[in-house]
Amino acid sequence: MVATTLLYRPVNQQELDLIAALAWKAFPPRLPEQPIFYPVLNEEYATQISRDWNVPYYGVGYVVRFAVDAEYLKQFPVQNVGDQQHDELWVPAEELAVFNQHIEGPIEVIAEFRRS
Repeated sequence: MVATTLLYRPVNQQELDLIAALAWKAFPPRLPEQPIFYPVLNEEYATQISRDWNVPYYGVGYVVRFAVDAEYLKQFPVQNVGDQQHDELWVPAEELAVFNQHIEGPIEVIAEFRRS
């Protein structure tokens, strides 16, 4: 059995629809203006982004959780981008297809936030 690390990602409806179209097993390719795929290391940070940034901009935000081969993840140093809990990994967009191959099990929605 492969040791895994749980990661989280705040997504909007469009990205969630693309994940669903990929059978909940992969993230879609990044857009040209998105050079980095950044999964976050804790649910609280993903919730903050989804609720405080995605909802005002898109009207809805989701938090997804997924497991990735822990050994594979060691190549991506943790990047702290603010508060103590604001830890994320920076995966170059051109490496996302390989990253997706290391996802173990389905990507699951664990929270949904909507504009009231």
